[in-house]
Amino acid sequence: MNTLRLLLLLLLASWSTAASVTLRDLTYSTKAHERHKLDLYLPEKTDRPAPLIIWIHGGGWQNGSKENCLPLRQGWLERGYAIASINYRLSGHAIFPAQIEDCKAAIRWLRANATTYQIDPARFGVWGSSAGGHLAALVGTSGDVKAFDVGDHLDQSSRVQAVCDYFGPTDFKAFVTHPGYENHSSATSPESLLLGGTVKEKPDQATAANPLTYVSTDDPPFLIVHGDKDPVVPIQQSELLFTSLKTANRSVHFHTIHGAAHGQGFTGPEILPMVQAFFDLQLKGEMKTTTPTALATNSKADSAVARPDAGNRQLPTFAQILTRHDSNRDGKIARDEFHGPRVLFDRLDANKDAFVTSEEHQKFASAENKRPTSPPSTTGSKNTKSP
Repeated sequence: MNTLRLLLLLLLASWSTAASVTLRDLTYSTKAHERHKLDLYLPEKTDRPAPLIIWIHGGGWQNGSKENCLPLRQGWLERGYAIASINYRLSGHAIFPAQIEDCKAAIRWLRANATTYQIDPARFGVWGSSAGGHLAALVGTSGDVKAFDVGDHLDQSSRVQAVCDYFGPTDFKAFVTHPGYENHSSATSPESLLLGGTVKEKPDQATAANPLTYVSTDDPPFLIVHGDKDPVVPIQQSELLFTSLKTANRSVHFHTIHGAAHGQGFTGPEILPMVQAFFDLQLKGEMKTTTPTALATNSKADSAVARPDAGNRQLPTFAQILTRHDSNRDGKIARDEFHGPRVLFDRLDANKDAFVTSEEHQKFASAENKRPTSPPSTTGSKNTKSP
């Protein structure tokens, strides 16, 4: 037995006295690409295997990392869930379908090792935002698509029991022709880099990457959340997915946040309880057969600090900053936790103690609101960011 495996067994053996267990950089594929890694967070030991939430990060399929794990920062371990945050090959490494193949390989690996890590293979949920939302939706609808199951542990299923999709793209053909988002049809757009060519040049690949292509009557329940002021991914993309699942008589809840942008405005008091209720029902319930329901709800965006003269741009609230940067959840941001530009941290850190507090953020926001702005530029497109 090698030293690493011995240490792992000793760690798991002592689990009963530990609040939680963190296992980083677990390799889920024998292809051994640098991106074939996942982090696994195990909750305090209980008398039954834990349900698992699998987080898929965003970043336009060309950026992003498993380090930015939203469920971990929102306290899902304390709710009794195990969390897996996965990396996958980016478009700079390989074009589609490499990304969905990796997501499914990670799911199969987790099932194959469910007993070792005391997670329940019958209670897997997947959750992602933006490009991660696209991959989460694709995982959910392609459970019966064997073409995406390649590599190791092919005796294991890559199906999941619940899907939460935060503002993910779906139908690229509709996306790149939607008014105001036509720049995504360019050769340098994230979608083109993912497909290995523009949507017009690669129509078959665009169809293969579309979660709607695989919607069927055995798909798991979905929760879809999107802001109606998203300048990066039009809410139309989530509307199409909702309609398709509803038509297939699947259980789907589509929640619109009025005034929310791309990942901004999602910390309102309704959102986290709604997601918790969804996963609790699907992954902690008794799994009784129920009549599929299609539900559409809405709420207003949270009170993000906005500059009225800055168009659609918003300064994030301190709660949003904590969600992204406060890895140890102590209610403030240390310099080594901050993922943004150093110059921005220095501006936020008014007293220069290497921490940013809520009070410092509020002072910064107030100063920004008072600062005059230049007239808006008339060149370029407002929709050039990556999903």
